[in-house]
Amino acid sequence: MPKQFDLLVFDWDGTLMDSTGTIARAIQSAFAEVGLAVPSDKEARYVIGYGMQEAMQYLAPEATAAQITDVVAVYRRYYLAQDHDVALYDGVMEAMPLFIEAGFQLAVATGKSRVGLDRALASTGLGGFFKTTRTADEAFSKPHPAMLHYILDKCGVEGSRAVMIGDTTHDLQLAQNAGTQSLALTYGAHKLPELLTCKPLAHFDDFHALKDWILLNA
Repeated sequence: MPKQFDLLVFDWDGTLMDSTGTIARAIQSAFAEVGLAVPSDKEARYVIGYGMQEAMQYLAPEATAAQITDVVAVYRRYYLAQDHDVALYDGVMEAMPLFIEAGFQLAVATGKSRVGLDRALASTGLGGFFKTTRTADEAFSKPHPAMLHYILDKCGVEGSRAVMIGDTTHDLQLAQNAGTQSLALTYGAHKLPELLTCKPLAHFDDFHALKDWILLNA
């Protein structure tokens, strides 16, 4: 069967790395320490995928600029204190060389900072698999298409030959805005009914199922 895609673009948190719970707890702890109203678990998970500044502003629209700066800094302290316990989802490491062997270019589009992503790429050993990566402090936050447009240009791939893979509506809306297809993962930050509103090409309950679909259909 001819390939549909030349480029697979992955979100990071909640897609490749099992970090959504850690992120949500760190957000809640940061809000409590700074003295802002603590978001619910659902609210904290909703903003995963945004850049941190945008996420905190969304959760605390009445906060001052100084409070946003403080809560971002405190969040990073809480997250870094726990990130050594965060692992890749089962099947991710084994899948990456198979995708390369199948002829795909791989990239990452993430709401993490450059420092945070580089730290995660080094600790997991995944860095060498990706042609390019783009973070929220290098482009407009998802779902603005700039992040994905940069990746398409860097990889020399048309939007119709790329697919964005993620666990949030922000990822899938990014794909729509950039003119690519999307694939949804249901085990991360957003639930299936939310994801389906963005009309992904397919959805999967674990990374093994995603891998099998890509190798057979993508």
